[in-house]
Amino acid sequence: MKKSKILVVDDEELIRWSLDQNLTSDGYEVLTAASGEEALKIIREEMPDLVFLDLQLPGIGGMEVLQKVKEISKDIIVIIITALGIVEMVVKAMKLGAFDYINKPFNLDEVSFIVEKATEAGRLRHEVTALRAESEKFKLVNIIGSDPKMKEVMAMVDKVVKSDSTTVLITGESGTGKELVAKSIHNKSARAKGPFMTVNCAALPENLLESELMGHERGAFTDAKTMRKGLFELADGGTLFLDEIGDMPLGMQAKILRVLEDKIVRRLGGAKDISVDVRIVSATNKDLFRAIDDGTFRSDLYYRLQVIPIKLAPLRERRGDIIPLTMHYIEQFNKEFNKNVKGISKVAEKFLVEYSWPGNVRELKNIIERALILEDEDTLLVEHLPLEIVTMGSELKKEGFEFDLPPEGISMEKVEMEMIQQALAMVGGNQSKAAKKLDLGIDAFRYRMKKFGLVS
Repeated sequence: MKKSKILVVDDEELIRWSLDQNLTSDGYEVLTAASGEEALKIIREEMPDLVFLDLQLPGIGGMEVLQKVKEISKDIIVIIITALGIVEMVVKAMKLGAFDYINKPFNLDEVSFIVEKATEAGRLRHEVTALRAESEKFKLVNIIGSDPKMKEVMAMVDKVVKSDSTTVLITGESGTGKELVAKSIHNKSARAKGPFMTVNCAALPENLLESELMGHERGAFTDAKTMRKGLFELADGGTLFLDEIGDMPLGMQAKILRVLEDKIVRRLGGAKDISVDVRIVSATNKDLFRAIDDGTFRSDLYYRLQVIPIKLAPLRERRGDIIPLTMHYIEQFNKEFNKNVKGISKVAEKFLVEYSWPGNVRELKNIIERALILEDEDTLLVEHLPLEIVTMGSELKKEGFEFDLPPEGISMEKVEMEMIQQALAMVGGNQSKAAKKLDLGIDAFRYRMKKFGLVS
């Protein structure tokens, strides 16, 4: 069984040497780096399975390295190395995606145990991901939408799938569901039994993106010890989704154009042309016409990619989809978190529908996920929604509430306190009625009164 590749990042030579010796004796392939800059270079080239990362590094700090690692690949497991007494940094690192941590000075037996635990967790995650990917091949992706603009998109998808090779360009703001539409095109087409591969063109530097897409031969560059197929080859017979195509470097655009025109790829360091049969679906949140004018995007590639254009409207322009999507995510997270939320209050519905949704469907999904994690009610209420949604909605004004934002601004807490005071004034101080007007449970209402010093 192949052992994991581990990168140790620490500016102390003794720490690097100690972990290197211990992990190598356990049978792991070990790489080391003394700085954040060196670590990121190795990670992009080697893609280790696990990283031991010191938080206190010279230059690029450990926290920034952690964020960049997760941008490169969410699958890389990160274990934090830290000194005793910096609990806040550890908590922040865990929130950013670190798997676990060890304190200096550490016990080598503890290191071995944590690595075993981490690699087992990684193995299970890969198995689950593979199983999910396999099952996705054989089911249709349901696009939730009853708004006329979304119905137009679904009708276009049904037309597109009749051809299994035509390129499709999906445009729309971030979070509107472009990848979901791409998956739907794949799963409804004759290519459904083939692979669906995806790459974020904005997440990788040009040399790594070329290797990812085209593959490479052994010896093509430093440390290319084995031949590796690229995504064009791996997607043969299926679909390749090029996300954030508007951020692709110009040099790489020329290579993509050649693949589209000739249906062949050549691996880095290779001399052989390899035929590929792949449908290309691309997506971007950028204005590609402007990018063409600016000289950052090739016009010939644009016209090759957008044989069929599909534009996704932002959520604020298809408000008829907000409640169906909300109910869909409630059902999804009920299963995931073993909750039993049956629905959403009418007042909460109005706030959701009136909110501007700058983050689109992704923001809505995250808000419903957060609400179901934190709350145990059987109905989603206004009190379960973030303050930015509540304060931006106009429902309170419809109910007779008034609030003028001063030119110098005001804190969210002050706004909330003002609303509570107005609600109490409207109902003669009756807390139960005031809570009902604000769509709050009585316990939550009384907690806020106490918090703002409105009760003795």
